[in-house]
Amino acid sequence: MAKKIYTKIIGTGSYIPEQVVKNEYFSDYKFYDPSTREPFDKTNEEIIEKFHEITNIEERRWVNEDQVNSDIAAEAIKRACQAAGISLDDLDFIIVGHNFGDVASGRTHTDIVPSLANKVKGKLNLKNPFCICHDVISGCPGWTQGMIIADAYIRSETYKRGVVVGSDVLSRISDPHDRDSMIYADGAGATIVEGTWSDEPIGILSHASRSDAIPYANLLTMGVSSNPDYEGDDLFIKMIGHKLYVYALSFVPGVVKDSLEKAGLQLGDIKKVLIHQANEKMDEAILKGVFKLYKEKHIPDGIMPMSINKLGNSSTATVPTLLDLIVKGKMENQEICPGDYVILCSVGAGMNINSIVYKW
Repeated sequence: MAKKIYTKIIGTGSYIPEQVVKNEYFSDYKFYDPSTREPFDKTNEEIIEKFHEITNIEERRWVNEDQVNSDIAAEAIKRACQAAGISLDDLDFIIVGHNFGDVASGRTHTDIVPSLANKVKGKLNLKNPFCICHDVISGCPGWTQGMIIADAYIRSETYKRGVVVGSDVLSRISDPHDRDSMIYADGAGATIVEGTWSDEPIGILSHASRSDAIPYANLLTMGVSSNPDYEGDDLFIKMIGHKLYVYALSFVPGVVKDSLEKAGLQLGDIKKVLIHQANEKMDEAILKGVFKLYKEKHIPDGIMPMSINKLGNSSTATVPTLLDLIVKGKMENQEICPGDYVILCSVGAGMNINSIVYKW
C-alpha cells in the first residue's frame, strides 16, 4: 500500500481550574422558571437533588477571578507541547475552539477582538508570524470541528504541525437564577497534531458532521435573566434542555455510524467512545442509540469514560480534557492502547454534531 499522510495526535494537555464548586454551593441561590419567570415551588435541596440525579454532576471547576479564557487555553497548549516534546516555535497553526472569548470576572460581556487565538498566541509569546491562528465558534463541538479543520490543513500539506485547543469559561455567562447554571464549568484541553506518512491508516481515519440550523438553532441562545427583578441588561446563555436532549438522541447516533462506515469499521472495533460531557443520562442514552443502530444489546463496561461528575460541562473543553486525563493515566480503570480505535464526538449549539474516528 502506498504511503499516505495522516493526522496524528502527538501530545495532549489540559488546564483544570483549581476552584472546586460543589452542588451545595447553590443552596442559597434563588432559582426561577425560565418560561414563566416565577420562583419554583420546590426547595433548592429538591432542585439540586433532581439535578444530580439527571446529570450526575457533583461538582465543577471555575477559574479564579484574575483568569480569563485565553489564560487557561495558553496553559493547556504549553502542557500539550511539553507532552509532545516540542517547542512552541514548532507550531504552524493554533486553532482555538470556544464560544464567548474572554469574559472578565463580574461581567458577562464577551471580548473576542482580537480573536482568542491571537490573544493566546500573544500570551505564549510566539513571535513567528507564519504560525497562523484563528478561532472556531461552533458550540460545544468547537474542538472536534477544529480537529476536522486541522486534518484538512495537514492532509493537504498546507501545514505540518499545529495545536487544537477547546477552552471555555461558562461560569461567567450563566444566569445565577437559572437551574442550568449548575451544569456549566470552566476548563481547557489541547492536542498537538502532526502530519505522519504511513502505509497503513493511523490517526484520524474519518469524520462525519451535520448542522441543523433549521429548525434547531434556537435550542441554545443568549437571553435575559430568569429573575424578573434582575437589574441590568446582561445576557446569559439559555438552553431548552428537553428539546436539546431529544435532538441529540435523534441524530448523534446516526452521525457516529456514518463516521464508522467511512472508516470501514464496525462498532465492535471501537475501544472507547469519548463524547461531549453534557449530561450523563443523555450521553448514556446516545450510546444506547448507537448500539441500537447496530442491533447490539450489550454495551462493554468502561467503553464511555465520564468526567462530568467532577468537572461539569466545560463545553469545547470536555472531550480534549477527557482525552488528556485518560492518556496520562489520571482516570481510574481507563486507558487507550496503541492500535485502539476511538470515537471523538460532540453535539452542541447550532445545532452541530461531529464524530471523528481515530486510531491510536
